[in-house]
Amino acid sequence: MTTSGKPEIDTSRPHSARMYDYYLGGKDWYPVDEKAAERVLEVCPQIRRTAETNRSFMHRATRTLASEYGVRQFVDIGTGIPTAPNLHQVAQEAAPDARIVYADHDATVLEYAHVLMRSTPEGRTAYISADVREDSILDSPRLREVIDLNEPVALSLVALLHFVPDDNKPYEIVGRMLDRLAPGSFLVLSHCTNDFDAVAWQGVKKVYDAGGTTVQFRTKEEVERFFDGLELLEPKVTVAHDWRPDEPADPTGEEADLLRSAALYAGVGRKP
Repeated sequence: MTTSGKPEIDTSRPHSARMYDYYLGGKDWYPVDEKAAERVLEVCPQIRRTAETNRSFMHRATRTLASEYGVRQFVDIGTGIPTAPNLHQVAQEAAPDARIVYADHDATVLEYAHVLMRSTPEGRTAYISADVREDSILDSPRLREVIDLNEPVALSLVALLHFVPDDNKPYEIVGRMLDRLAPGSFLVLSHCTNDFDAVAWQGVKKVYDAGGTTVQFRTKEEVERFFDGLELLEPKVTVAHDWRPDEPADPTGEEADLLRSAALYAGVGRKP
């Protein structure tokens, strides 16, 4: 990991990774993040459930690919601040020889990158500082030391693309990365939506936009577009808590409303 030219942590404005850590009950945030996160909670109290639901989906998808589909390589973009268990811990519990590369562009995440590089002896992990909107992450020499792009890779874009508005051409970004991956590779994706509570999530958008982080929530159809050309694993693109839950349930009434309020679509697709 290169530390020369390491970016300084900007504590003058809130950052999405640190706000996410706040929602999850972490401690790696600053007063500016707390203030913005509390504003979000005022307009959208379910944001904590959304963060927890997203984290749980990542765990299930990673475990499924490692244990049921034999995936041994993972690239996690938009890593966020480490919150155990991290992706490599889940993957290497199922497959100790799994190799994982994390990528994020937030200086706070870089400060904790050592946590993301505690691999099993049989596997490997690495961290690179990169921005999916600007950098060709798959061309990183550090990534290529760990990941063989001629073999299947699970590309994890979890709770990332709602921070990539249409002006940054997110569909083209995802398409270019998938084009580089070998047949049998997977796309793991989750994405916030305002399909279920437009008023609350419009309030969320205002807080993030005001803090300098542009967000764009997408409909189910717009999220499904990221999987064009891929074979979707069952149950295809669905609300995140319904993607292969550990304990299947059929909630009704208030509990069903609470689950829907997580407002997060998720899916896993396989490249033919």
